[in-house]
Amino acid sequence: MNTNITFLINKSEITAGTRGASLGPDAIMTAARQKGSYIFSDNKIEEIRNWNELLNRPIKYPYAKRIIGLLNVYEELNAKVSSLVKSNTFPIVLAADHGSAGGTISGIKSAFPDKRIGVVWIDAHADIHTPYTTPSGNLHGMPLASVLDIDNKECKINDIDAETEEYWNKLKNVGGFSKKINTEDLVYVGVRDTEAGEEFVIEKFGIKSIEVGQLRKEGVTEILKDINEQLKDCDIIYVSFDVDSMDPDLTSYGTGTPVPGGITPNEAKELLTHFAANPKTVCIEVVEVNPCLDEKKNKMAEVTLDLLEAITDVVKERA
Repeated sequence: MNTNITFLINKSEITAGTRGASLGPDAIMTAARQKGSYIFSDNKIEEIRNWNELLNRPIKYPYAKRIIGLLNVYEELNAKVSSLVKSNTFPIVLAADHGSAGGTISGIKSAFPDKRIGVVWIDAHADIHTPYTTPSGNLHGMPLASVLDIDNKECKINDIDAETEEYWNKLKNVGGFSKKINTEDLVYVGVRDTEAGEEFVIEKFGIKSIEVGQLRKEGVTEILKDINEQLKDCDIIYVSFDVDSMDPDLTSYGTGTPVPGGITPNEAKELLTHFAANPKTVCIEVVEVNPCLDEKKNKMAEVTLDLLEAITDVVKERA
């Protein structure tokens, strides 16, 4: 099915609290050159506009920082991802920070409006805050709420102004669908750093979350069976992989919000290649490589390159 691969580069780092993730895609390409890998010359590369100039301006909306820029990113990703998947191309999105993932999901929904989308979210964080519940205002903690059409006012800690609410609703409605996925079609893997507002949503909707200890105890093969069962009624699958899902002591601290006790690179590879082989999977996104924070030179990018090589090899083998 989708054997043509396009690396879609998104260097906007406007939704994170640290700087340097915009250099992540180039760091991965540098690692490829050092290794002698031709992964980026053998496949098409496209890049959307970044909005990092907003980092040089004052923050107007403290509970949804730089949301106007993110709305632009969402809209561009919506158009680009939709176009790619409709043309039988498999996009591997390399993004700076995780906030833009809602735009990727919007694009998939725009391409397949009548399809049920399953999301495998491999991350240390739940990313299901809203402007009403965020402790930081950083939008990389909100992409899933935006595509689930969740406000979570039950856990409100912030009084947001009318403009913030307006832009938040615009963000949720990119592509013309306020709800792109269902909570029962979302599976977390490796999430281990959450706040009360997020925990409320996860418990309220019974969102499936596979902890690292469970994965380690049961093994990746059994966990994959469990995920496949959960998503069996989904027509298509999108996988979002944050490198902070991996244990920083086994990789590096070259990511914005590292959390100890994550999965191993080998476990990550097993998970990612399994879904890359699944004909239902139409897109994989990889985010949050930050070489500015890497205490082992470019180690996180090197680990990520190894995962990307494995993904592309498997996708190209698909019938």
